[in-house]
Amino acid sequence: MNRIYLDNQATTQIDPIVFDAMVPYLKDKFGNASSRNHPFGWEADEVVHIAREHVAESVGANPKEIIFTSGATEAINLALKGWFEKNNGKNHLITLQTEHKAILDVCGILEKRGVEITYLPVQTNGIVDIDVLKNAITENTALISILHTNNEIGVIQPIETIGEICKANNIIFHVDGAQSAGKIPIDVQKMGIDLLSISAHKMYGPKGIGALFVRRRNPRVSLQSQIDGGGHENGIRSGTLPVHQIVGFGKACEIAIANLFDEQKRIKKYRDTIVDFILKELPDTIINGDNQNRLAGNLNLSFPNINSEALIMAMPEIAVSTGSACTSSTMNPSHVLLALGCSKELAYGSIRIGVGRFNTEEEIKIASKSIINGVKKLQSVRV
Repeated sequence: MNRIYLDNQATTQIDPIVFDAMVPYLKDKFGNASSRNHPFGWEADEVVHIAREHVAESVGANPKEIIFTSGATEAINLALKGWFEKNNGKNHLITLQTEHKAILDVCGILEKRGVEITYLPVQTNGIVDIDVLKNAITENTALISILHTNNEIGVIQPIETIGEICKANNIIFHVDGAQSAGKIPIDVQKMGIDLLSISAHKMYGPKGIGALFVRRRNPRVSLQSQIDGGGHENGIRSGTLPVHQIVGFGKACEIAIANLFDEQKRIKKYRDTIVDFILKELPDTIINGDNQNRLAGNLNLSFPNINSEALIMAMPEIAVSTGSACTSSTMNPSHVLLALGCSKELAYGSIRIGVGRFNTEEEIKIASKSIINGVKKLQSVRV
């Protein structure tokens, strides 16, 4: 069976160039970057420094502001828990109802610790109403956390505008950039971001490595470490650095930034091809999320009178999902789609298609036809 992978929001295939860059640091160049007394350690430290520069450059940061973590989830925990544990006083956090579970679960823990959380609704297109956000701010608001591009519906939030609001109100601004980094431009200075969490495996790098941008100036953000022992990463995140993964992360950022606009243009063309194919044959199909302000490779569709699990089983050669990989073990409808006003029936009839770097035009055509045939078959059975 020739399988077609269209779940690039869940994870991406590691780029062969990234893989080749990592291999030497799994074999002969195995030194510990903290070993200061011999060439093995010096070499490891040097390539970590170079990778840190590439990661920083990809988001407009200073390399000293990049803290390596095991992924975006750890980065989020460090950002939110670390800030409230380190800073006394204001204890109100604002976020969205449509956030990733990594944010929502951490917020749940913070609530138990006495932090007041406001979960803002979104408009039917998935984008926050700026006036609603402004009205939610109080004198006690300390931090706002917003997902840059939604992992299920791909919508892009107005981060720069929110950053301006945060600066005007002396509020720390955290952005979950796991889905956006390497796919759309990010400039932490221009966008007014104080904390940014990102992950390598969403941008054709290895799993198990991510980063947190922590602003050092205007304002200087201080965090309480969540992993202690050794004082690595400026004392914020201890642990021996996984040099091979960091090298891969840096190379993935370097490739993404060099090819960002051309690559996303091609991916968007493929996404639009899927839309054209499906809407022509299945005009009742609903596109979830804003049509314009969305990630090029994301497409979330609801099909009336079908069950998405049945559809996926009907086309095993096509790898798509019903939503976030982090919530796929539950049988509940997507909290993101429900927040958009989607009915439970339509939410259960939704699939997420994630187009990526290594998809081909032929794959897109085959997948589109397979989805159309699967939906028609299931709808005919339902009738």
